[in-house]
Amino acid sequence: MGLEGGMKCVKFLLFFFNFLFWLCGLALIIVGIMVQVSVHKTMMIHDPTSSVAPIVVIGVGVVIFFIAFFGCCGAWKENYCMVTTFAILLSLIIIAEIAAAIAGYIFRRRLKVIVHDSLNEMITKYSNSSDEFRHTVDQMQEDLKCCGVNSSADWKHFKPDGKSVPDSCCVNVTKGCGTKTLADPIKVNQQGCGHALQEVLETNIQWVIVAALVIAFLQVMGIVFACLLMRGIRSGYEVM
Repeated sequence: MGLEGGMKCVKFLLFFFNFLFWLCGLALIIVGIMVQVSVHKTMMIHDPTSSVAPIVVIGVGVVIFFIAFFGCCGAWKENYCMVTTFAILLSLIIIAEIAAAIAGYIFRRRLKVIVHDSLNEMITKYSNSSDEFRHTVDQMQEDLKCCGVNSSADWKHFKPDGKSVPDSCCVNVTKGCGTKTLADPIKVNQQGCGHALQEVLETNIQWVIVAALVIAFLQVMGIVFACLLMRGIRSGYEVM
């Protein structure tokens, strides 16, 4: 027996929410990848705890596609077992998102320490590292308009004269512009990269939190509609 009246409306609403789940899954994957890339490639932070939240977010995004499949098929076929599976899996995803939020909060509390440790390591390795590594550090300093960890003084051991910085620290980057200009505020950016980098990462984490909150709300609504549909399907079986 097919669904009637209000249950048909619930059925179509469940379809609509599953479409939103697909979009949200894609959004989660994109946001998670962006955070992961900014943390590990662009910013070159290698602390393992920094990967927990973005990896969980990416994983949740991928799983949502499979959950949406169960929701669509279950609603279309009015299959009680598939709709129940959809509701259970969706509940598990919400638990995973809570875990990601906790991991993100813990990482955020450690963010300042992780950023400063990573930047100090970058400065130490800069002179004896590969061209790709130096290019990444230089690109970061140019993009963020910063120099060193706390200030340009962090580069005092960059060259034997103790007065030079990488050219990427310069206000106007040109070849050789960092030679003997360490303390020159006109030619060299004096702001350290620690604070600027921390702000960038905090912004990325906030986007993850916002995405998780929006999707969690949609997921709760999806569970509500799934439960209503399950009730309608069960009532149909009882009438038969």
